[in-house]
Amino acid sequence: MSDESIRPGSLNVLGGPLLACSFDPLTGFFRDGCCHSGPQDLGSHTVCARVTDAFLTFSRMQGNDLSTPRPEYRFKGLKAGDRWCVCAARWYEAFEAGVAPPVVLEATHESALRIVPLQALMAHAWGQRPAAAR
Repeated sequence: MSDESIRPGSLNVLGGPLLACSFDPLTGFFRDGCCHSGPQDLGSHTVCARVTDAFLTFSRMQGNDLSTPRPEYRFKGLKAGDRWCVCAARWYEAFEAGVAPPVVLEATHESALRIVPLQALMAHAWGQRPAAAR
């Protein structure tokens, strides 16, 4: 399965099928590579971000260290350039602080729009931007 695999039944913020975010490192609240969510995901891990050093530092300062390996959870720690399903509220906090990482719109779950405006996500789109964002 590649990073471009589709998550059946889930939609992204553009209204299309939800693509996988990352299998290496394995991400998602359900650790299945996708940024879909459910009632048990209180943090709404729905934004597929390509993390940056600035975002990792910001997240650590907010109390969520994503860089330090945690072998007990089989987590090797993130480095700049890794794709990861981040909490929508944390991404939006980073956006407001000027350190939001780029997002993969096709792999960002539509439920992120409950917290983050589509315009903010589109302004930080990574890779191919849809025609509406140009």
